[in-house]
Amino acid sequence: MARPSPKHSGNPALASIGKTVRAIRKVQGFSQEDLALATDMDRSYIGGIERGEHNLTVLNLARIASVLGTSAGELLTQSGV
Repeated sequence: MARPSPKHSGNPALASIGKTVRAIRKVQGFSQEDLALATDMDRSYIGGIERGEHNLTVLNLARIASVLGTSAGELLTQSGV
């Protein structure tokens, strides 16, 4: 049986933020595991963010942005949110 889709899956804002996080992470040369370790988050949580499945908190957004060398505001701007 197929697993039900996550509660926030399909939200365009979360999908856009996730795509932006993934793009910046790859440009910076981080794996999901590297980013997870640097932000003290689980790798599967990072993957879920990148797939737009998690409604991340402002604090987590700021932690991710900081590790990626940007700000939460800039990350949101780049995401078009």
